[in-house]
Amino acid sequence: MFHDRNFLGGTALATAALLAAPSIVRRARTRDGMMTYDQATIDSAGAFLVGELERLDPTLNEPLVAYTWSRDIDLREDVSIADEVASFTNSTFAAVGGIQPNGKAWAGKDANAIASLALDIGKTPQPLNLWAMELSWTIPELESAIRLGRPIDSQKLEGLNLKLQMDTDEQVYIGDALLGIPGLVNSSLITATNVVNGASSSPLWAQKTPAEILKDVNTLLNAAWAASGWKVAPTELRLPPVQFGYIVSQTVSSAGNISILEFLRQNSLSNSINGRPLNIQPLKWLVGRGASNTDRMVAYTKDRKYVQFPMVPLQRTPLEYRSLYQLTTYFGRLGQIEFRYPETLGYADGI
Repeated sequence: MFHDRNFLGGTALATAALLAAPSIVRRARTRDGMMTYDQATIDSAGAFLVGELERLDPTLNEPLVAYTWSRDIDLREDVSIADEVASFTNSTFAAVGGIQPNGKAWAGKDANAIASLALDIGKTPQPLNLWAMELSWTIPELESAIRLGRPIDSQKLEGLNLKLQMDTDEQVYIGDALLGIPGLVNSSLITATNVVNGASSSPLWAQKTPAEILKDVNTLLNAAWAASGWKVAPTELRLPPVQFGYIVSQTVSSAGNISILEFLRQNSLSNSINGRPLNIQPLKWLVGRGASNTDRMVAYTKDRKYVQFPMVPLQRTPLEYRSLYQLTTYFGRLGQIEFRYPETLGYADGI
């Protein structure tokens, strides 16, 4: 038989190139060390090879994720899926006195020129961005999952809800850098201040006494109270987890009567003005959020009148059948933090 050396050489080179080329289609990699029939993932529906002496725990362990946005912010619920912008207004009044422009509005019995009031209403529009995610599975996958008692459709729905919670958590606290949207803890509308050094020449709480820590907290609360015209004293304080853990574990004195956390709650400016202890909670988004990557604490009032977050609950499309696939899309809208009165909030860095 006649053999073409050039043809064989070209075939060999092409075959070697194909073998050396990385696989383009990669769905995922298994995490259980099991071989699959097609070198891809077939255990996504939870179908594992279980030996006779193996006891498989049927509990489904989902990813460890912490989200706290529902604890720290009130929702604006009047928005709908048809809205593309959520807006609010702020009113400004201007009034002059009578004889003295800066005085009281006195008027005489025979006065024919009486001062009037001027009103200006400013609108702040903010976008309501569409959030959507599609869920799909094949009928064979669904039937296999039903046989195993691990329904893939409900598991994917739980994963979608987890994704929504994570996205909402980020949107509430730090906004979105791509869209240029700020959040509760990084808005340019609020001027951040640095805490002062303590007797140990360090601003860090781990190096300060309980009295110095209380001074830092009250200084922040007082600054926000003063900025609001002495009307609103913050009721909420959020701390990075490390600093929160420190004040929980440390006592005020060697007698061990109360922790620094309880000391701050009872002796804060907020407790004296509002008549209830300052609500102090940990918040992971404050780590490295301050100037020069320092940790930040945030004081604010949890009230729709001062700050809120517009959000449209999830809706879904009817189940669609496409070949062997079943598909449905969940969609809603996420807005951005509405700082109706940004002067009622305060940031302090360097703790």
